[in-house]
Amino acid sequence: MKFANYITPMLCKSQDEPFDGDGWLFEIKWDGYRGIAHTGKVQKLYSRNGLSFEHDYPEIFAALKKIKTPAIMDGEIVALDGKGRPSFQLLQQYKTDPSIHLNYYVFDLLSLNGKDLTSLPLIKRKEMLQTLLAKYEHPYIRFSDHIETHGKQFFKMLGKQGLEGMVAKREQSHYVTGKRTGDWIKVKHILGQEVVIAGFTAPKGSRKFFGALMLGVYEKGKFKYVGHAGTGFTEKSLEDLYKKMRPLITNENPFGMKVPANGPVTWVKPKLVANVKFTEWTSDGAMRHPVFLGLRKDKSAKEVVKE
Repeated sequence: MKFANYITPMLCKSQDEPFDGDGWLFEIKWDGYRGIAHTGKVQKLYSRNGLSFEHDYPEIFAALKKIKTPAIMDGEIVALDGKGRPSFQLLQQYKTDPSIHLNYYVFDLLSLNGKDLTSLPLIKRKEMLQTLLAKYEHPYIRFSDHIETHGKQFFKMLGKQGLEGMVAKREQSHYVTGKRTGDWIKVKHILGQEVVIAGFTAPKGSRKFFGALMLGVYEKGKFKYVGHAGTGFTEKSLEDLYKKMRPLITNENPFGMKVPANGPVTWVKPKLVANVKFTEWTSDGAMRHPVFLGLRKDKSAKEVVKE
């Protein structure tokens, strides 16, 4: 289900290097699904493009129902591994593995008791959010804390813990829905990229269903090849993904040109969005050693651009 009237969250710009700065706060970059939550009489939990998460993550939605104060919050739905680190791959396995623990890490408050807070400074919104969540303590709903000023030290600490990266935010920034501004900046340790699946090669050896995925992104409106991923799959994810790709099979090459492949390619309409991690960008604009992490259901293919 997609909600008719939904809030599109504020977005981040990307930067390669961490930095220090007075007037900046620094948060963990959570690796999960961005989620907007409405509490009080109107209860909703949905993705960045308005898709309902209520049935996908019922434990989170049930926990949010216990917050009786009317509010709108912004956060990230995250699955944690055995060391307490967010894992996008585990989030994909949540429905079939009851041992996987979810949290909704909340980092912003857009409305409280019917009053729009988006024009207040971020630091004030976070203070109000922390006060609100303290009234309704629940193990699934967590306040996403931050440090101030010392971004470089924080980034180094996150790297030692194997975390993806951090988000730097101006303390006085307003919340601008649907915009990517320099007031919020993400800096990553682990290179990650959203990609569109354009096709697949045949399986080899004992593997079933398919071999590697052909991947692309949009650059200035044109669909561009950025590599192929043949690792990161389980037997179940191979089967599930193959079932999703089969109805999209087409004779047309979505790239409109020949691209590198280690065998004949079955093309699919560029509809499915995935997350991958990789080691570096090559000089010709491809990802080196991309690893499949899972599908994204909260983004449309046309939104996928090179970070």
